[in-house]
Amino acid sequence: MSQNISSTRHSGESRNPAKTNIPRSGQQTNVVPHSREIFYQLDSGFRRNDGIWGNEIFWKNSFALIACILLALLPKLALAEPDMAMANVDQQIAAHPGQSGIYVLDSGEEALLARAWLADHAQHTIEVQYFIWSADNIGILAAEALLRAAERGVKVRIVVDDLMIDAPDKSLLALARHPNIDIRIYNPKSSVGVPLQKRALNVVGDFRGVNQRMHDKTFMVDGKVAITGGRNMADEYFDYDHAYNFRDRDALVLGEVVLTMQQSFENFWRSPLCEQVEELYDGFGLMQKNVRIDEQQIAKVYGELHEYAKSPENFEPQIREAINSVPTAFPRLAEQIAWGKVEFISDIPGKNANRFSLGGKGRTTSALAQLVESAQSNIVIQSPYLVLSDDATELFQNALARGVKIRINTNSLASSDNLPASSGYRNQREKLLKMGLEIYEYKPDPAIRSQLLHSAISAKIKPPIFALHAKTMVVDGKTVFIGTYNLDPRSENLNTEVGVIIHSESVARAVESAIETDMLPGNSWNAATDEADGHVSFFKRSKVRLMQMMPIKPLL
Repeated sequence: MSQNISSTRHSGESRNPAKTNIPRSGQQTNVVPHSREIFYQLDSGFRRNDGIWGNEIFWKNSFALIACILLALLPKLALAEPDMAMANVDQQIAAHPGQSGIYVLDSGEEALLARAWLADHAQHTIEVQYFIWSADNIGILAAEALLRAAERGVKVRIVVDDLMIDAPDKSLLALARHPNIDIRIYNPKSSVGVPLQKRALNVVGDFRGVNQRMHDKTFMVDGKVAITGGRNMADEYFDYDHAYNFRDRDALVLGEVVLTMQQSFENFWRSPLCEQVEELYDGFGLMQKNVRIDEQQIAKVYGELHEYAKSPENFEPQIREAINSVPTAFPRLAEQIAWGKVEFISDIPGKNANRFSLGGKGRTTSALAQLVESAQSNIVIQSPYLVLSDDATELFQNALARGVKIRINTNSLASSDNLPASSGYRNQREKLLKMGLEIYEYKPDPAIRSQLLHSAISAKIKPPIFALHAKTMVVDGKTVFIGTYNLDPRSENLNTEVGVIIHSESVARAVESAIETDMLPGNSWNAATDEADGHVSFFKRSKVRLMQMMPIKPLL
């Protein structure tokens, strides 16, 4: 338990523990080999990724969009004139001066392919921020896509939080050494360039600093198109994990709001809390790692990334045929984009001015509190964690007193992999229900899972556990927030957060309908009438009961 507190393993997200049990490539298994081997065993060749790109990838009416986006993952099949795709974006922005476009990315597959399409069609700049970047299949493909963009002259800037970045030192350093790639690490006190003894000293000497994380997730291209929302860069956020996947939500935006997103990125980029990877590996002595890599090693890392991405063994022939048959996709996407007012909210680096206490709130906390205060009739929320501070409890009590109906969809103990957060929720569940909140706890095997899981591997594996990870709030069916903010003290006071507030009744109604579907009896338990905790083992319940007795609420 001390590890959970000191290293903030659940700093707004939980990494899937099942990943550590994926067999190595020498074993007979139908599970995708753990992709860290691609970095550590560069000379071992490539195994077929058992069905990573299957023929069920095209599951929505936006067939052309998804197929063309896949071009980003197949370098040999790239569009002959990628600038034409961005020309369509420019035309859409010019046709809606002073406005912002919004397209909700509800499925993991669609969200992944959108990012890949943008990376492949970037002309000038790519700027990204992530809390988690794993060395799994999705993480490697994303890194290779950014490397390819840099090699054709695109300037790539990356900010990643230090706590849960998952990449071997030399591979990370090799990418940072590319002349068109600049990588900075936010608040490096636990991982990058930090040996174990320094990590322990940081926990003792700067407890708040170790626990203050950058939970932002943004992906911006050429200063005009961007994605933000709940998804990190790892398999389970895009429906590609074999054991545990997340029901998440992103927003693709373009136009005016992207300028605000860029300003936030620049604030982090220039912050003293963000340090260059090269400097973090340039240490001497016991308190900072010293890592060196020569040009030959750099070339080998780049070569292996490219080989992995373009190897015919990793892609189904049906996918190649489908991609070859599709000329362009953006015009079809443009028909589904809603235009209007979209606000981007974000915190300052460090969250607030506090340096010792675990409180202090932040700009996103204030913005979302104002949104709750503006509600007149109805609030619908989806949050993976539900641990309300005293201030948040009062905020909701006041809304209920005004006659506002509040419904919340959160994880059940059976679906959650974040037991500390579950302990905080169990400690106050009865109180929240008595207040008048309607709470629905997501099932690990919801009926809607078959509709949401349509990645290329979904038909070839046993259905994985499904959990909520979307962070969304709909107010009065007119306004919707999509972002990174969880309903817990950590998002309120410690983690920097971002998101978009969309003023569009059509978008708000569509998102509200999706959440209401997730609340149906086939997908969620009613916390007031169902015994959801009875669906988990005695051992799991016992662990949570133990955590319930610990004074860890400010860290949840």
